[in-house]
Amino acid sequence: MNHLIKYIVLLFAFVTIISCSKELNVEPTLSISDNVALTSEENIKKILIGAYHSQALEGNHGGYLQIFSDLIGSDNQVSWNGTFYEPREALNKSMLPNNGIIGLMWNSLYESVNQTNLVLDHLSVIKDENEKTRVEGEAKFLRALTYFELLRLFGNDVKAVPLRTTSVKDFSGDLSIKRSTTDEVITLIINDLQKAAGILPKENGFYADKYAALALLARVQLYLGNYKAAGGAAHDVIANSGRALAPNYAAAFNHDVNGSEDIFAVQITSQSGQNVLITFYASEENGGRGGDISINQDYLNIFDDPNDVRSKFYYQNAKGDFLTNKYVSQFGDIPLIRLAEMILIRAECNQRLNTALGASPIDDINSIRIRSSAAVLTTLTLGDIIKERQRELAFEGFAIYDIKRTKSSVASLPFDSPKLVMPIPQSEMNTNKLMEQNDGY
Repeated sequence: MNHLIKYIVLLFAFVTIISCSKELNVEPTLSISDNVALTSEENIKKILIGAYHSQALEGNHGGYLQIFSDLIGSDNQVSWNGTFYEPREALNKSMLPNNGIIGLMWNSLYESVNQTNLVLDHLSVIKDENEKTRVEGEAKFLRALTYFELLRLFGNDVKAVPLRTTSVKDFSGDLSIKRSTTDEVITLIINDLQKAAGILPKENGFYADKYAALALLARVQLYLGNYKAAGGAAHDVIANSGRALAPNYAAAFNHDVNGSEDIFAVQITSQSGQNVLITFYASEENGGRGGDISINQDYLNIFDDPNDVRSKFYYQNAKGDFLTNKYVSQFGDIPLIRLAEMILIRAECNQRLNTALGASPIDDINSIRIRSSAAVLTTLTLGDIIKERQRELAFEGFAIYDIKRTKSSVASLPFDSPKLVMPIPQSEMNTNKLMEQNDGY
């Protein structure tokens, strides 16, 4: 973890935070003592904004997480046409510990962990109780979001990732730390999200609010197979958040501001962060590298209605490759949680439990299909719902996780194959004497 912590210390070396449409100029902490930085209410709040900003950096929710999880979860649905070897390793299920992008993701995620821990460790400097409560809720939401990604990418049923619940400020000495159990990390994630959902406001601009926490909790509980809890949280979001499906499928993407169905989105501007999804999915005309990831016929074959607009939601680059229309706005926000996902979660949980909380499963699925001009279904199976997730949520970072939680396979590999789990970065193995590598590496 020493390598990681050296990376994190950059937070205190210079914190410049740009958030959505406003820029915050933060004094470099090299010019003031750490004690002053950590006892200033203003600086603690700026560290929190920095945690949001880091979600849009390369290696985090700016795109690498979504891209790698989808490439690992793809067989022949997409092709990798780029020159970078790191994504090709993910698509080929042949990742190596020295994969630079995997190392970047690890460091970036743990940077976010330390930022949120710094905020939580110094809540006492915020005197207004309402402000303190809001800041705590946002920090716990972001910490849970980050640990959930770490768990799914690098963990297995027993062994997860190092769990730090307090910030690191003293970088001297041995900072090695062993991997926590999966149950320990899951407990933190659920506790953080339940707390956040209980104390965050119902509306909070583009920052995390009560319904963002509930929506992420629904996603977590679905992944864990806790269908009653997942369905209940998803229903709460659908019924009470005020979000509504975009009037058409195209309107759900490429926003400069949050859309009607965005529950939580990463804010991208020309000044803050890089939309890596644009980099690898988009043509040069749309700000990308020309189409490093292109759509194959095997993906198009999952559609059951030629009128489904999602089956045609692509365009061709100069080489004739099919590229998704989900990422064509260079500085468009990145939707991390959409209302459509909550409807799909509620439908799946109701189907599994033989319940009809909020709506029948078939009515929920048909609401998604009607929005995309697909024919309504008259009968419904669990397999139909999983297919609908693939149609609706493609290229948004769900592929490998749905394969794992439904105990399916990809590229002739079973869901629990070590090749479907990322290696612990070699740099971490070299500097953390307590770290254990994942099986197969």
